Amino acid sequence: MATVHNHRLLDTCIRVGSSDIHLHVGRPPVLRIDGRLRNLETKTLEPEDTVALMKSVTPERNQQELQEEGGTDFGFAFGDKGRFRVSVYRQRGNISMVLRLIPSKILTFDEIGLPPIVKALCRRPRGLFLVTGPTGSGKTTTLATMLDYININFDRHIISVEDPIEYYHKHKKSVFSQREVGVDVPSFAEALRRALRMDPDVILVGEMRDLETMEAAIRAAETGHLVFATLHTTGAQGTINRIIDAFPVAQQEQIRVQLSTTLIAVLSQTLLPKKAGGRVAAYEFLVVTPAIANLVRENKTYRIDSSIQTGKKYGMQLLDDHLWECFDTDLVDGEECLEKARFPGEFQARMEAKARGQAGPGGLMHKGADKLEEEAKG
Repeated sequence: MATVHNHRLLDTCIRVGSSDIHLHVGRPPVLRIDGRLRNLETKTLEPEDTVALMKSVTPERNQQELQEEGGTDFGFAFGDKGRFRVSVYRQRGNISMVLRLIPSKILTFDEIGLPPIVKALCRRPRGLFLVTGPTGSGKTTTLATMLDYININFDRHIISVEDPIEYYHKHKKSVFSQREVGVDVPSFAEALRRALRMDPDVILVGEMRDLETMEAAIRAAETGHLVFATLHTTGAQGTINRIIDAFPVAQQEQIRVQLSTTLIAVLSQTLLPKKAGGRVAAYEFLVVTPAIANLVRENKTYRIDSSIQTGKKYGMQLLDDHLWECFDTDLVDGEECLEKARFPGEFQARMEAKARGQAGPGGLMHKGADKLEEEAKG
């Protein structure tokens, strides 16, 4: 019975365009649609319901982990309709589950609105390309699009290390190896060490979650590979600082030098609900030019924001400028943009000026960025 119920739930999720299903004892199933949580008009779940639903989709190995650790993550295919990434955990003695839908169709550059220069960066023979943003901001989808572009157009050996595997990639012009942490290999760092012996051209690191993995990813990029990796950071400047700060102080000088020569781009993104339904991604995009490489090397990352502003010809943009565009063209509600802005006070002031009919054209008035720069110098 649980399996039938389960199939109905998963079908509903796909049919209504939901991104996640939440299953908790004491309330009906909840779907996340366009970023908002909505109750399904069905019965309230009992403890035995969530246990039965868990058992109907969870592999034996993960049920074991749930028993021992109190939580487990895995992915599974729902026929050819899509894959789900699942997190099962105990809370207040009951089983709860969150299932995220990974659509089966990989989107194109145009469909997700990536800057055209990203294609040129995907052709690079080596370097580190970081895709960052909070959980659920579409990083996986963006990376799948970039890797699919390489897979279709170039003869490369692409190795992805994921936890769990989300989008399935077929071999096209490239050869594609997908390794799942905990199934095919014990850890990200171990997978990266081994990957270098597998004649790779392109490596995807699903998440740089510890120092060892960061070191291995930077080393792989230095030794002549194109490395894509994700971090849960917001903004290009914050991403670079986060990597450097993860290292012991004695190593930070060396890491700055390594990053200045290996980093090629940082794409930081967030997802917003559109007024007309559906969601749109807003991006901050940094392309590492020789001038920006110098800022990283000389520990002047506080000047990166103003370099992004002057780097528009390379396709660079600040997150708040893209958010303003979404608001100004009436694509997204102002409050939503304000919530995601890096400098909300300044964004609010500009919204109020527009309401009074005083907002001038051009980029955002980056008082916030200038203020930070002044403080950093002082």
